[in-house]
Amino acid sequence: MVMQSEGFPTLSQIVGQSEPLDFLQVVAEGERSSPRPGEAEWSGAIAALNHLLLNLLAASPRPCAGLVLAGPNPVLHDPYLLTQLGIGLFRPRSLEDIALAHFQLPAAGASKPLTVAQQEYPLVPHDPLVEEQFCLVWTEAIGVVLVLGKDGEGRSRFYFSFNPEVLSQAWQALRSRLRLTSPHQVAPLDRLMEQYQPPSPDYRLLTAFYRLMLKQLPHQAPPPAAPTIQIQATPDPTAEVELLQALTHEVRTPLTTIRMLTRLLLKKRCTFTEDVVKRLETIDQECTDQINRMELIFRATELESQVDQPQTVGQLIPISLQQIIQQHTSQWQKQAQRRNITLDILLPEELPTIISHPAMLAQVLTGLMERLTRSLPTGESVAVQVTTAGNQLKLQLVSQSTSLSRSLKSLGQLLMFQPETGSLSLNLDVTKNLCHALGGKLTVKQRPTAGEVLTIFLPLTSYRLPVKP
Repeated sequence: MVMQSEGFPTLSQIVGQSEPLDFLQVVAEGERSSPRPGEAEWSGAIAALNHLLLNLLAASPRPCAGLVLAGPNPVLHDPYLLTQLGIGLFRPRSLEDIALAHFQLPAAGASKPLTVAQQEYPLVPHDPLVEEQFCLVWTEAIGVVLVLGKDGEGRSRFYFSFNPEVLSQAWQALRSRLRLTSPHQVAPLDRLMEQYQPPSPDYRLLTAFYRLMLKQLPHQAPPPAAPTIQIQATPDPTAEVELLQALTHEVRTPLTTIRMLTRLLLKKRCTFTEDVVKRLETIDQECTDQINRMELIFRATELESQVDQPQTVGQLIPISLQQIIQQHTSQWQKQAQRRNITLDILLPEELPTIISHPAMLAQVLTGLMERLTRSLPTGESVAVQVTTAGNQLKLQLVSQSTSLSRSLKSLGQLLMFQPETGSLSLNLDVTKNLCHALGGKLTVKQRPTAGEVLTIFLPLTSYRLPVKP
């Protein structure tokens, strides 16, 4: 009896060949301090997964049942998780053992659905999957595939994805092997896979996974120093940038799908009640806001990765700031109204053109507006003022409140997190770098008795604002 599975794709091929930035890949570069970075990311991801699953099961009103298929070693260690989830281990076995299993009668009750217990599934000895460490989590609360494989040069590389399509492809790769080695196990697992469909990834869940994983990553070893000098180790910024780029893509993909389906429904608004239409419009706006936020974070991380290159977000062209403000006034007003903040936009009758990137400038302004309104107590006000300053246009977001929220916490080196709202934003240093790449400059002034002022200076073309007498 001959069994071959070399033609089946490995999980690293499936996750690694998904659409760009749908996965995290960390390559062992010469300047990295760890000689085996893939193993470090794998260990950090497994620790984050265990922590996240414990939190999800504890918060769930009912058991968060599902499956965890892994190989060649278990990835869950907490006794509580082992009682709540079905565990399947894929391990290599000899062809003789696999062949003998084919001739054994199934155990009594084998036709019943698989219970929550640990099962072992054989892999043929020469299956390339034997060379990988992997984990497919398939539950009603979370779905993710983690893989530690090797690249063409034999270097370890770690991949992960929350994309439902990639998860299904990973399951099909494992299912194909089961059809070859344990066909009687396929039907019970099919029923469980159908029963416990993972949800679309939620950005808060991805953020929690990223934060937990980042905490587990090894710190970069400090260079040799004299005995009297102490250098504190810091996390590798490259790994953080790659993680953020992967996660922002994971968030944008399902949100874009939801927005597209919502807009298709809105095209048939005449068939819905007014209340349903308003809710669909709210869904569309929420998706757009989150997509724009993720796009801004992605562009900022992309900018931070341009260490030895001129930092730019694209071609800077003459644009109308007045048009940008008018197009986004309604969105900014809605942002402010959610927090019961009054927004006053004070513009001259005519605004000159400036040099910048229209789409990214709009996203930066929206991000700053949201950051400011979320930090203010309800009932406060924000004023948008535009004046000239030499050969620059000066746009200011002015808060009159002296009691700004100080609850923002650092999340890595690039993001800020507000626990009360669960919102993410770029930290001010990264935002300043982004404004610089847009051709401008951002300053932040804290006034103890008069509130906060965010000022963006943007280069003018040959026009000037009229000078008031």
